[in-house]
Amino acid sequence: MTGTPLRVGLIGYGLAGSVFHAPLITATEGLVLDTVVTSNPERQEQARAGFPDVRVANTPDELFARSGDLDLIVIASPNKTHVPLARTALEAGLAVVVDKPVAGTAAEARELAGLAEKRSLFLSVFQNRRWDNDFLTLRGLLAEGALGDVWRFESRFERWRPQLKGGWRESGDPAEIGGLLYDLGSHLVDQALVLFGPVTRVYAESVVRRAGAATDDDTFLALTHANGVRSHLYASATTAQLGPRFRVLGSEAGYVKYGLDPQEAALRDGGRPGAGWGTEPEELWGHVGSGESPPTGGGRPVQTLPGDYPAYYAAVAKALIDGGPNPVTAVEAAAALDVLEAARRSARDGVAVSL
Repeated sequence: MTGTPLRVGLIGYGLAGSVFHAPLITATEGLVLDTVVTSNPERQEQARAGFPDVRVANTPDELFARSGDLDLIVIASPNKTHVPLARTALEAGLAVVVDKPVAGTAAEARELAGLAEKRSLFLSVFQNRRWDNDFLTLRGLLAEGALGDVWRFESRFERWRPQLKGGWRESGDPAEIGGLLYDLGSHLVDQALVLFGPVTRVYAESVVRRAGAATDDDTFLALTHANGVRSHLYASATTAQLGPRFRVLGSEAGYVKYGLDPQEAALRDGGRPGAGWGTEPEELWGHVGSGESPPTGGGRPVQTLPGDYPAYYAAVAKALIDGGPNPVTAVEAAAALDVLEAARRSARDGVAVSL
């Protein structure tokens, strides 16, 4: 890519903005972080310290007043603000990236997709875990048929956080779009749809376990895909013993992988993409085999492909500069929200929901 870099305005500088978006934007050829929006004085200083050339704005209105100076708006603010901010950005004629979940409902996601299409603007959703190391490895195994016909896909984002952290993500107010179903569940469902396609039936259990918690902190989803694959998805903050990140069972073999992709931890620690990015040691590789579990020596180790979060923004830049494909469309995000909404109804009513 050559020419003047695209100027990016980033709204929100909490976990998503400071740990994921800002570092990845600045690591991407063709993009430059122009402005960070946050009203928090400590976060303003953090942004200036991390990116000395960045402008800082207190409110989104200050940013939109300069819309003619910008090319792309990235929305990493609390979930309830995603739709109104994305709508404002699109109406200002700007390309937009929205952190997941793009909206609280599939209808809202499709409304945004329609607005972007009507105005011939780029709209993408940040589903970074499509570029997790284990997910990329699993996609490769499935492409080469290493497991035979997949029968069951088990996927977990489990944590042990018995104490509440506070904040809007743990709020019981439905307007906040908090809870694990829409947080980690957004990743789990997106990955299942990418791997195995549309879902026809959803069953879910969603529980509030921690004292003082006001929204779900222990959730399970059982999905039936149109191709017959069954996905069992777990999102929990109350798991004292963590299960495998993936257990994928097929007609010829299974794949079992423990541990999390290392990229988030590296970004939290101040790491930046470069040589050796996203790699993990051999002792963390998953295993492929049949008849016995990895802890008892079953299966052969399979090298984990490097994780590649930078690929998302590289694809965004290519789409805006060279007309490449959108890495994650709002229509795809709406399909995941169809599943999440069905899961919420299923958990509430104790029934399976057909799509």
